[in-house]
Amino acid sequence: MTKILSRCEAGELLREFNKDPFHIHHAEVVEGVMKYFAVKEGFAAEAEFWGIVGLLHDLDFEQFPQEHCIKTQEILAERDIDPRIIRAAASHGWGLTVDIKPEHRMEKILFAVDELTGLIGAAALIRPSKSIRDMEVKSIAKKFKTPAFAAGCSREVIKRGAEMCNWTLDELFAETLEAMKSVDWIQ
Repeated sequence: MTKILSRCEAGELLREFNKDPFHIHHAEVVEGVMKYFAVKEGFAAEAEFWGIVGLLHDLDFEQFPQEHCIKTQEILAERDIDPRIIRAAASHGWGLTVDIKPEHRMEKILFAVDELTGLIGAAALIRPSKSIRDMEVKSIAKKFKTPAFAAGCSREVIKRGAEMCNWTLDELFAETLEAMKSVDWIQ
């Protein structure tokens, strides 16, 4: 029988495979962003589930970067985790490492926001305040248009994610920034 992890179990699993504070922080940011979007998109009853998917989406990245999204599926399947969690977490690697196309609204949003949270986080670090609290959409748009800035954050994935969600880039930037601001333990 498959199981849905509790937040506590998901956090323990994340820390079993991730030791770097950066990776743990990124997972927690995406968790909070996904919970925000669950409520915003009318899936409030599933907010915890969306959050767990966000928390585990990069489960394998630190230890298995060359098999990203592939090893996550194996790790979760070995533990009899709910296939919906496995599919959703892996789908954010669509077109990069896996052929699991995001279909559910949650999967599309995860695909759209994962790279963008990294870009927004990097933009915050160079601000005088070192915070997203006083950041505006135009700052994100400017950094997005500068390929050398946070070069590891794929602009193509962000664009495809916005399209998948039927949002303009500015709408995606604004909503993701608001989502990140709603996470009380973030900068």
